[in-house]
Amino acid sequence: MKDGEPMILMVGVGHVFRIAETVSFIVKNVWPQAVLVELDGKRYDAIMKPTPKGSEIKNQDLPKSYRRAAKYQNRMASQNDTETGGEMVAAVQTANVIGADVVCIDRDAQKVMQEMEDEMSFAEKARYGMSTYTDNLFGKKKIEKTQKDFSLDEKAYIDAMRKKYPTFVRKLIDERNTFMAGRIRTESLRYSTMVIFVGDAHVEGICEQLPDLKINKIRLAELIDPDKLEKVKDAIWNDEIGKKGEE
Repeated sequence: MKDGEPMILMVGVGHVFRIAETVSFIVKNVWPQAVLVELDGKRYDAIMKPTPKGSEIKNQDLPKSYRRAAKYQNRMASQNDTETGGEMVAAVQTANVIGADVVCIDRDAQKVMQEMEDEMSFAEKARYGMSTYTDNLFGKKKIEKTQKDFSLDEKAYIDAMRKKYPTFVRKLIDERNTFMAGRIRTESLRYSTMVIFVGDAHVEGICEQLPDLKINKIRLAELIDPDKLEKVKDAIWNDEIGKKGEE
């Protein structure tokens, strides 16, 4: 790594997977100056100071798609014996333990979901609604299949999603990638070491917008596969992240 170049580690996570312990391990052993998380202020408050279970989902002031997504994530997280966003809680809490700054880098999720609802065509809304129904019907098996398909050919998966749900991908992935990339660039001028936790589907899209920054990556597929995870832990423990091939 060149002198003066920030050490940036981006970790692709899944909000319904049981990976909090691994996230905590990464933060403690990388020991960054800052931990950047895919949260906005409202979501940060929600996960760090949770309201009674289910009450936020029933709030009729929230966009319907936001309430639906929250309910689904809670159900899938429960099937994986964890809490929705548990990995973000672990990232924030561990950052606090080691004295690292915590930076929320995402857009207001409620506003994004409302914009998506307003801009979706009737046909896309119908397809999205049917997809939500089948996701709930097949539950954990659907989550596992989706993760497997995504990890095998990420570009093909996103391209297929873009054709079927163009507004969904534009609002929830593309525009947020641009926003978060801008935040990361800004924070890279302040901190020499950063660990960033974002949903796995955002990793490549964000990195493509920051070609001048050296960003080391750990993907969700590595976190949920025991053998791959051991290799990741060994690399972190031995301070080898980002050093492969360096002079």
